[in-house]
Amino acid sequence: MTVNGRQVAQAAIATIVAVSKRSCGYAAVPTSGALPTGNTMPYHVLYELGQTVSGPGFGDVAGDARVLLQVTTVAQSPDAASSGADRVRQAFLGRTPDGSDWAHPVEVPAGSAVMGRELDREDGMTVAGSTYSYVQRFALHVTSTS
Repeated sequence: MTVNGRQVAQAAIATIVAVSKRSCGYAAVPTSGALPTGNTMPYHVLYELGQTVSGPGFGDVAGDARVLLQVTTVAQSPDAASSGADRVRQAFLGRTPDGSDWAHPVEVPAGSAVMGRELDREDGMTVAGSTYSYVQRFALHVTSTS
């Protein structure tokens, strides 16, 4: 079974929203009705940047993937952009107090599991007018379990 990038992206959005308590759009600004905060800044936007597949040999369908996701935090101040990026980083990379597991699950649909996470790149903050953006890229290593 191949890894469904859209489902992984939706699971990552759910984790970002749960940890940051701010809305996260899928490749677009969150809608005004998006929970929990609509399109009120700060908010996050997640973009799928593709995946690299691997998996079992002998002609089987690729069952593993490194899914690359970009998260842009958008805010009206540099402090809010940096703080929002900190929460996104915590959502992806935070560990339990004893360090044995991820603090925040990325719950992909049944049939797949997130096996690893990494910060792929952090471009940091930019400003255009009075809007601040903080860009981060994360890789999720996902495997098929069925």
